[in-house]
Amino acid sequence: MGRAVRLAALVAFGLALVAAAGSRGESAAPRPAAPRFDPSGASEVPTAVARVGPAVVGLRARIPPDRPSAATLGVERWGSGILVDPDGTAVTVGYVVLEATALEAVLRDGRTVPARVLGHDFESGLALLRLAGGGAYPAATVGRSGPVAPGQPASIVGMTEDGRLTAVPASVTAIRRFVAYWEYLLERALIVAPSHPAFGGAALVDSDGALIGVVSLRLDREHLAIPIDLLPPVRDAVVTRGRPDRPPRSWLGVRAVAVEGGVGIAGVSPAGPAHAAGLRHGDIVVRFNGDRVADVEDFYRKLWRVGVGGAIELTVLRDGRLETITVKTRDRHAVFQFRSPE
Repeated sequence: MGRAVRLAALVAFGLALVAAAGSRGESAAPRPAAPRFDPSGASEVPTAVARVGPAVVGLRARIPPDRPSAATLGVERWGSGILVDPDGTAVTVGYVVLEATALEAVLRDGRTVPARVLGHDFESGLALLRLAGGGAYPAATVGRSGPVAPGQPASIVGMTEDGRLTAVPASVTAIRRFVAYWEYLLERALIVAPSHPAFGGAALVDSDGALIGVVSLRLDREHLAIPIDLLPPVRDAVVTRGRPDRPPRSWLGVRAVAVEGGVGIAGVSPAGPAHAAGLRHGDIVVRFNGDRVADVEDFYRKLWRVGVGGAIELTVLRDGRLETITVKTRDRHAVFQFRSPE
């Protein structure tokens, strides 16, 4: 099984948990494969694809097996990135490069260039990296996702693991809040269809070829794309010091799903404070500091109001009995290696 396939399988498993938490999904037969365009070829290639194509690169990341993310995301990963500056700065979805100590970018002409991770914004799910070489790279036009509306045409452009640039004509099917099991919430996520074979870190562009989002996850026959408007407010800070300037969200290291009566713990990170405090798979959180927990979103919002380093009391149902577990929250940046060494 290839690295990209393993990563896709992991994401699919996670999204099955999200579905259990109440996220929307459909079950249907697979659609026929969408047409693929080579932006270096025929004249009928859409202008949008031709404009962004030179700025899309493949990313091959290697992660030490002892790092916290290796157990769930693997030690070898593949994805796409989009150059957003001629100096070689590129944006991708964070899970592709999280804790990468060896990273290379595959260019359109087949050459490989060393790269390093500049930093992460765990709240949006975006990461920035920089290719070696000192500049003169083709850069995408960064557009705006704020004006995007359901029904708007778009294109998804990414690079497959065998080095082919692949484009899929698409459309924005919905814009909605997205809550995921790994302590993640987007207030305004772009939902796009149809699916793309190389979705992780692929560019979502409008009809003019401007970057409006970074494709992150597969949702049945659709994809979640992170709005590009989340990048400019944090870009300078991530480039210079590896993380946004705003206070970080407090983190427990749990995989949370909605169940009857509370929030189910589908797993815990061995590197997280929840594991250290004794929270475990199968627990159901029914109260947070004495307050009832309505659903996963309510659980997250209560958690993030506490702040990093705060102690919380979780009342959990375990083996038919109620128990109280005290957990001291942490900053995720302090746990994961989020920036490559100079």
